[in-house]
Amino acid sequence: MTISEIAASEYNPYYKTYIDKVGDATLLEALHEGLQATKVFFSDIPIDKLEFRYAEGKWTPKEILLHIIDSERVFAYRALTFARSENSDLPGFDEGEFSKNSMANRRSMEQLINEFSTVRHATISLYSHFSNETLQRIGKANGSAMSVRAAGFVICGHEKHHIEVVKERYLK
Repeated sequence: MTISEIAASEYNPYYKTYIDKVGDATLLEALHEGLQATKVFFSDIPIDKLEFRYAEGKWTPKEILLHIIDSERVFAYRALTFARSENSDLPGFDEGEFSKNSMANRRSMEQLINEFSTVRHATISLYSHFSNETLQRIGKANGSAMSVRAAGFVICGHEKHHIEVVKERYLK
């Protein structure tokens, strides 16, 4: 399954930029590719940049990686809920509040990368066992419709988006 199979009605237009970042890869290919690419990318960030903020109030690379992890957990939970129950209606989450309470900068990059890897392996396992019918199920989160498969592509595109931000604003 690729993004070309997803109808625009399966997700809020806000997520289109994330979904479009995935390209032609299947969902499982994108999840596997992202696992490797993200681990390597964050491992290679110079130590003096790990807690750097390019402007006041902006997240550090450590906080960004933990945000990617937290968001993946949220979207995987949404996918699981939509896959297993009818008429799901989940609340949104406040990414700013999550980050403020994350204490990411107290952790080593190695710890964060290990956590990312653990979460991604769980997401891959989850999506590996969904049927085509299950992938098309739709629930609501934060007041908007989302399919199980759209949630998976959002995970992948969101990750790519934040890597682009780090490259552009932290590593130039």
